[in-house]
Amino acid sequence: MMNYKINHIPIGKIRPGTKITPEFITIHSTANEKSTALNERNWLTNPSNDRIASWHIVVDEKEAIEAIPLNEIAYHAGDKKGNNTSIGIEICESGDRAKTIQNAVELVAKMLYERGWGVDKLKRHYDWSGKICPRIMSNNNWEGWRGFVISAERELNKLKAGEKSNVNHEPSSWAKKEWEWAKDKGLLDGNRPKDSITREELAIVLHRLKEGK
Repeated sequence: MMNYKINHIPIGKIRPGTKITPEFITIHSTANEKSTALNERNWLTNPSNDRIASWHIVVDEKEAIEAIPLNEIAYHAGDKKGNNTSIGIEICESGDRAKTIQNAVELVAKMLYERGWGVDKLKRHYDWSGKICPRIMSNNNWEGWRGFVISAERELNKLKAGEKSNVNHEPSSWAKKEWEWAKDKGLLDGNRPKDSITREELAIVLHRLKEGK
């Protein structure tokens, strides 16, 4: 599991603290083949950095660092609407590229899952301003944008499947006592506590109740 760190930069010119309500996640790559996530985060506060440019999260082969709260504006899209409506994620170009991409895929899938979003909420920097970014995702190789979206959707579906599995195996707190009673009496087999009951299954439960009297 990738390490996720919150290391916010102070309020200033590239973190004004303006609140936003994100509707999308925008993907970038750093265009720096030697810089790590920590390097990128520290550059935001470097006195020699005179650019009005920022992002929310940066990812490399080892970790993800959140530099700006996700409900605040960051200047990453080159477009007012993109800045006002999306969370900017920078993908590092250094180190193990495949591992970094996988970390980004898993991070994005988790963010989509937590918000109840689908992959239609994913944008490229290019989609807002026409800039060729993320440059590491040209569509003629496995790292292409389409491949990234497909991979994110696959991870998202795994999270959804895991949720469904957990739901089906654990009864709600308000029904736990009765559920355990029904299992102890042999009326139910103890599986799928939140699934609907069929007429066949109901008939079996009623028959078992009758036989028990």
